Amino acid sequence: MKDQLCCPVCLEVLRDPVTIPCGHSYCMDCIKGYWRKTEQKVGYTCPQCRRSFSPRPMLARNTLLAGLVEKLRDVGPRNSSPAECEACGGRKRRGAKSCAKCLSSHCEAHPKPHGERERGRPHKLQALRRACVQHRRPAELYCHTDQQLICSLCTADGHSGHRAVTAAEERAEKQVTVGLSAIASWRGGGQLITSLFSEHCTAVEEDSERICGKLLRSIERRHCELRELLHAEERTALAQAEGLLERLEEQVEEHRRKESELEQLAHTDDHVQFLQKCMALCGPAELEEVPSVDVHPYFSLIILRRALVELRERVNDVCDRELSRISKLSEFGIILKGENYRPKSNPPRLRNCFDVTLDPNTVNSYLCLSDGSRRVSATYESQHYPDHPERFATWAQVLGREGLSGHCYWEVEWGGSGGIAVGAAYKGITRHGGSADGRLGCNPKSWSLDLSDGLCTFQHNKTRIDTPTPISPRIGVYLDHKAGTLAFYCVSPRGDTMTLLHKVQTTFSQPLYPAFWVGQGSTLKLCPIFNFSA
Repeated sequence: MKDQLCCPVCLEVLRDPVTIPCGHSYCMDCIKGYWRKTEQKVGYTCPQCRRSFSPRPMLARNTLLAGLVEKLRDVGPRNSSPAECEACGGRKRRGAKSCAKCLSSHCEAHPKPHGERERGRPHKLQALRRACVQHRRPAELYCHTDQQLICSLCTADGHSGHRAVTAAEERAEKQVTVGLSAIASWRGGGQLITSLFSEHCTAVEEDSERICGKLLRSIERRHCELRELLHAEERTALAQAEGLLERLEEQVEEHRRKESELEQLAHTDDHVQFLQKCMALCGPAELEEVPSVDVHPYFSLIILRRALVELRERVNDVCDRELSRISKLSEFGIILKGENYRPKSNPPRLRNCFDVTLDPNTVNSYLCLSDGSRRVSATYESQHYPDHPERFATWAQVLGREGLSGHCYWEVEWGGSGGIAVGAAYKGITRHGGSADGRLGCNPKSWSLDLSDGLCTFQHNKTRIDTPTPISPRIGVYLDHKAGTLAFYCVSPRGDTMTLLHKVQTTFSQPLYPAFWVGQGSTLKLCPIFNFSA
């Protein structure tokens, strides 16, 4: 039956069989290709009987032959598995490729014998997995309705009326769709980064404008004070000079009066009267000394001018040095991955930094404050602080001065062998009593990160969670009170990278105070960082 249903042109089983007016049947592609080659020489003829046709016959699919071919293909898989090589002898190997023309399967070792058997005609072998399972033909079409690959015969069998396109067209469409989706995702990420940079750059710019404005106003105020000082000195000196001139004028007027009387006395003939009055008029005059000036009159102004020039140079040096430190921020980048980042425009370090100072009214008597209440060390002797109701009586703990209820960030450095705890607490945390409820992290009113003996543990309400051990003695704490976020970071010594150690997500009902515990032999210091919100 297979031989009877072979195409006389390609000698393969008919594909899309058509019957021409002389009664012979061919594959539709084969007869079309034959006529294209011969129409210029002999016109349209039958390859077998040579009968001529004019005009070119209309070709239509022979449904009877197509049904017989389909039945032949349905029987084929039962006689020979499409997954086995048809050229192997004995135990057959698994087929790797199939022929697009004869629909046979071949292993990797038999593509050449297949070509020789088919009389040298080039047969296109392709991967077996791309063949249609039902018809064993190349799956070169894509059905949009069922969203699967099909062959040309499937369009009339099971997929009739469905929208089908070639695999190449569907691939091009998919590539465009995937590309647009990726581009949209990248654009969305880029817009997010751009908006983040824009927001933080605007905030930093506003902060810099406010800080520089305060600096200019401070300089202008000092200038006004200096100008008022100069005017006051000028008024004082002028007043003294005017008083001296008035006294000198009075003395000059007195001398003129005496000279007038002496002139009148010179005309008298009474010698005794002349001598008496002359002795009275020529007596020693009490003249006020004119103050001597031993220095150049502009000497004090020269000194003042030199002092102002020196002040200007010192201010310029300070501004250049600080601006150089600020400009180094441009060397930092951002790691948009996980919870690690470098602080270029990051809110915790630049926008929300908070200058924490320790509250002397809360410090335990075995803790010693120094460096303007920014450093605390554990001691073996009581410091004899005055009694205060907010002082921690049992645990070596201390709170910050101010309660926090917004976005805040602060950093600490610590050293020693006794360990520390860094965290935050409500103002109502227990201050007295010997129970463990008063320690940070052992009650519902405090959260703490404990570091000691190479271990790092987060505690809240007596619940302990082990966290990655920091590789730097510098710890950063970030608080977003409204969002209920409290995060602890390990900060590199240079402050250019940060690694998340633990993050809490909860709801805060009261302002939080920075809280610290210091073990014996340890010291904790609050680190200064750039504060652009000052």
